[in-house]
Order: sequence, then structure tokens, then C-alpha cells
Amino acid sequence: MYDREARFKMEDTMNAARIEYTENGVMNMAQRRCDVIRISMSGAVLGILTQYNLPKQFYLDIPDARISKVGCLLMRTNANNTIEVRFLSLLTKKELDRIFIFSTHPNHRDRTLDIRSW
Repeated sequence: MYDREARFKMEDTMNAARIEYTENGVMNMAQRRCDVIRISMSGAVLGILTQYNLPKQFYLDIPDARISKVGCLLMRTNANNTIEVRFLSLLTKKELDRIFIFSTHPNHRDRTLDIRSW
């Protein structure tokens, strides 16, 4: 399924985020902090603070941009404490713009927020 999907260009960003998942099939949700390093409409590269076992599927929250419960599929775990994920549904252009507005990356310093779009 993912090999036939259109590829979207990744853009550098720096946003604080949170990974949420259930541990061992229990009903309570575990949370881990992470950073969104690169993002596109269909996936992202996340920086994690320490190595820990993630499930194959989890949720991603980006609280600054008010984006919650983005379904993710773990694609690859890298040795430099980064992981590559694919989103289960595409992000909209509006959601990407909100992420870039709240980014601390120098490439997005001049972005402005359109109040009417919120």
C-alpha cells in the first residue's frame, strides 16, 4: 500500500510533539516526548530523547499547533535516535501551515498566522 502512495517533499521544521500509545494492551495511554524534525503531508521524521520500544502504530500530538491524534505507522528506527513514520491519513495544507508557524526552525521565521483560518 505505501509503496504505491505518492511521495510528498519533506520540509525541515522543529516542533515539540508527543507520542501516545497503549502499553502491553492495557487501556491507559503512555506518552513520550519527541521533536518533529522533518514533516510532509504523508509522513515525518521524529527525534526521540532516548531509545525505547515503540509499537508499530501510535498517535502523534503537536500541542503548539493544536493538532492531536494523528495516526502513525512506524516505518524505520535509526541509530541516531530518530524514527521515520507515515501518517495513516494525509495532513491538510492548513495543518502543515500551522505546524510551520509554530516551528522554531529558522526557515519558518517569517511565516504569519491568518486568524480567519483558525
